[in-house]
Amino acid sequence: MKDWSKTSPARGLAMGVIAASVMAWGAASAGVTDADILNDAKTTGDVVSFGMGTQGQRYSPLDKVNTGNVTNLVPAWTMSYGGEKQRGQEAQPLIHDGRLFVTASYSRLFVFDAKTGKKLWKYEHRLPDGIMPCCDVVNRGAALYDNLVIFGTLDAQLLAFDVETGKRVWREKVDEYSAGYSMSAAPIIVNGMVITGVSGGEFGVIGRLEARDAKTGKLKWIRPTVEGHMGYTFDAAGNKKENGISGTKNATWPGDLWQTGGSATWNGATYDPETNLIFAGTGNPAPWNSHLRPGDNLFSSSTVAINPDTGKIVWHYQNTPHDGWDYDGVNEFVSFDYKDPKTGKTIKAGGKADRNGFFFVNDRTNGKLLNAFPFVNGITWAKKIDLATGRPVFDDANRPGNPASGDGKKGDMVFAVPSFLGGKNQMQMAYNPNTGLFYVPSNEWGMEIWNEPVSYKKGAAYLGAGFTIKALHEDHIGVLRAVDPVAGKIVWEQKNYAPLWGGVLTTAGGLTFYGTPEGYFKALDAKSGKELWSFQVGTGIVAPPVTWEQDGEQYVAVSAGWGGAVPLWGGDVAKRVNYLEQGGSVWVFKLHK
Repeated sequence: MKDWSKTSPARGLAMGVIAASVMAWGAASAGVTDADILNDAKTTGDVVSFGMGTQGQRYSPLDKVNTGNVTNLVPAWTMSYGGEKQRGQEAQPLIHDGRLFVTASYSRLFVFDAKTGKKLWKYEHRLPDGIMPCCDVVNRGAALYDNLVIFGTLDAQLLAFDVETGKRVWREKVDEYSAGYSMSAAPIIVNGMVITGVSGGEFGVIGRLEARDAKTGKLKWIRPTVEGHMGYTFDAAGNKKENGISGTKNATWPGDLWQTGGSATWNGATYDPETNLIFAGTGNPAPWNSHLRPGDNLFSSSTVAINPDTGKIVWHYQNTPHDGWDYDGVNEFVSFDYKDPKTGKTIKAGGKADRNGFFFVNDRTNGKLLNAFPFVNGITWAKKIDLATGRPVFDDANRPGNPASGDGKKGDMVFAVPSFLGGKNQMQMAYNPNTGLFYVPSNEWGMEIWNEPVSYKKGAAYLGAGFTIKALHEDHIGVLRAVDPVAGKIVWEQKNYAPLWGGVLTTAGGLTFYGTPEGYFKALDAKSGKELWSFQVGTGIVAPPVTWEQDGEQYVAVSAGWGGAVPLWGGDVAKRVNYLEQGGSVWVFKLHK
């Protein structure tokens, strides 16, 4: 394979074609330990967790690639995922012992030599015809533990493979795909347990987090994220024991709709070892028609903090009580140190750029709201977040109308901002402790939305709403914003014509990396937002980048392939991006010598 780092960065590139190797490669893996995972944010020679550290900051202490030399960044190698299975590629790569692990659309897993791009082995899951993924056939990544690589599939299975041979070591069925369950999030590892959530909120599933023994796949505990459902623990023999109801039955879910309440945990979780808490965002309550389910509808559209030792909810904060706009609260909760502007005291906090358009800062020890402010413009559903009560001040006129108060077929339509695809969706933000800023991929759009009658049917869409997404500006939808969580303000922004749908990486080299649907992989000055470098990968980027050091060189990698929810759910916005081309590949860059 040609080493492009030894050619002029101005020269064109030709895609290499490499035959897959299914043989064992190199020396036996040392195996990923709990200590490796806990130290992931500090170590530079690997990336062994989703979020580049359990707290999810997506910050690297590497500075060999920096503001002074990033213009010399060139491709080291690229490899196609092949076949006709393109669609959205939203996965974050993992790197360990010289191997790069990355998942792809249609529940595929690829393993490459991280330095040369040689394909070592791959796995293509045989999916049944009846799968029901809400928002494209995506997968956001895998987890590494011991000598295993673990990931979830669109038919709601969890699989573990030997990292060297690709041989499957264990397989566990999570739930019935025929009932709308699927899995799209990257698992995380906490104290030897693999932590996973479920997708399927649009089908009336019951959201939950599960903990399994990472080496065997056997269940340790289950914690539902819909109030009224029982949690369970499991002993070594697999015997199930009740572990307390989540919340209080019917306290915020009058009637029986809690039984099909949604609140799916479809975007994964983070873990903070300082507080020993898992933080998971939860999705929309089902159905979308909020007039059918009075009350706050816990624990939907929330952040829940779970003790990994007991599987119990320690605290929760509901970002959108009684959600009527599909403002899933699944966005990642990123741990950071917050300096209180009034007292000067440093507080263990977490930041969350919610789908509802507000940025929230909570005390991560108890959930207390510390700050909340808009990170997108023109929010209509709420006037503000009351810092004293922690609750939104609703604009009641902007809630979609009740069909029952009219002709029974369609409630009054409203124009709501942001759209249900959110001020931020699955695309992961990053936090740089050197600048004190979060880098948030956001979108400026609204929607016409109205409610309709609906009843639950197993395996059928369970919305009770209609909608059309609208762009708010002619020149842009996406905006990458640098957010100051203490001052509650936007420091700088970079606009983009198409919606941003990929994650962010920030580094000690003063850089912020991200990709666009138009296919540009970019590096900005983390302090000023000035664009310093870009490279066209040939298809849209909807995944988060990573970086690591190997043999004295810093590498940067990103998965590329246009897709995800926007072209499927985007209404008028989908028409604005229909010129974008699909693809499916991983790109790795390093400095030109």
